[in-house]
Amino acid sequence: MKKKLSLVLALLLALSVFAAACGGKKADEPAKDDAVVDEPAEDAEEPAEDAEEPADVEEEPADDAEEPADDASSDEELHIEVVSKGLQHAFWVNVQNGCQQAADDSGATMNFDGPASESDIQDQVNMLENAITKNPDAICLAALDVQSVMTSLENAKSAGIPIIGFDSGVPDAPEGTVFANASTDNNAAGALAAENLFEAVKDEVEAASADAQVRIAVLSQDAASESIMGRTEGFIDKMKELVGEDDVAVVGSTVYADGDEAAASVVLDVGIPAKVDNADSDATATALLEKDGVIAIYASNEFAAESMIRAGEALGGLLGNRAEDDTKIWAVGFDAGAVQKAAVLDGTLLGSITQDPVQIGYKAVELAIQAAKGESVEDVDTGAKWYNAENLSDPDIDVLVYE
Repeated sequence: MKKKLSLVLALLLALSVFAAACGGKKADEPAKDDAVVDEPAEDAEEPAEDAEEPADVEEEPADDAEEPADDASSDEELHIEVVSKGLQHAFWVNVQNGCQQAADDSGATMNFDGPASESDIQDQVNMLENAITKNPDAICLAALDVQSVMTSLENAKSAGIPIIGFDSGVPDAPEGTVFANASTDNNAAGALAAENLFEAVKDEVEAASADAQVRIAVLSQDAASESIMGRTEGFIDKMKELVGEDDVAVVGSTVYADGDEAAASVVLDVGIPAKVDNADSDATATALLEKDGVIAIYASNEFAAESMIRAGEALGGLLGNRAEDDTKIWAVGFDAGAVQKAAVLDGTLLGSITQDPVQIGYKAVELAIQAAKGESVEDVDTGAKWYNAENLSDPDIDVLVYE
């Protein structure tokens, strides 16, 4: 009986141990479940990595957002105002064509304006002020009278509008107002005219003396425009150099007066009309041509050259080849146009100086666009060339001699 009881007790003990063992395993299972819970934690890192992808997607619009900023500074957004000296001469029409071409090439817009006459100084000042009130990105200006626009230049500077000078430019402008100029080197162009005329008059000049003076007339449209003054000064200075300064006197205008007329063998006689109109200019040209001892005349722009030609015709065809007929007077012009071109071809003019008006306009607007975009700009010399009957048909000359 004891043996049976011991056996029962042993069995109960074994069952107890077995149950305890089984219970231990069940207690561990939740731990295994905890391990399973950790797996989603590892998976949770994947969304975190995925979360970075939307961040990249959000950066792309940020990159795209820079494009409108570029567009805002693009030429399509730019507007240039151009204030010229006028619209009445073919020269300015060609300058306007160059301005428009530069604007078209850059995708910018451009407005071209100018007074009815180059004597309408106040009209130009009003046009410049009107251009400033439009708040353009830049303004191109060919000043009729430098002093008249000084206040306007300061107004443009205060408004943050860069000014680009063209043709005559704006010499002595207040610092920081005019960023650059697109123009002919007018002194050099005037000197080129003197060099070519001197070859024709050289023999008579060398034979001249204080007792047998020769006179070279200079018809200058005005004494206010930098371009006209530069061409006049350039012509006078080069002629004095070629003749010999001690043998030259400059008379007719206090602006250029120099030397002793009584002691000079060559007199440079400068005529400037009181007003920039045909009547006054023609009268001034006539007075110059009728003086004793005149062997040659130089006109410093298209307006003056046409007056010179009209005056010569009115005096019986006075201009022409003096080497073939010593009653004639050599004549040299400046710029182009149908009147001068015809006069060169028929021998009325020895020749003329041409600028490149299309390039003047083109470079002015090109510089204006660059200045408006904050780029550094420098003066541009648009060049000048001598043309006569012999080279007028040359391709590099023909494109510059507008009608």
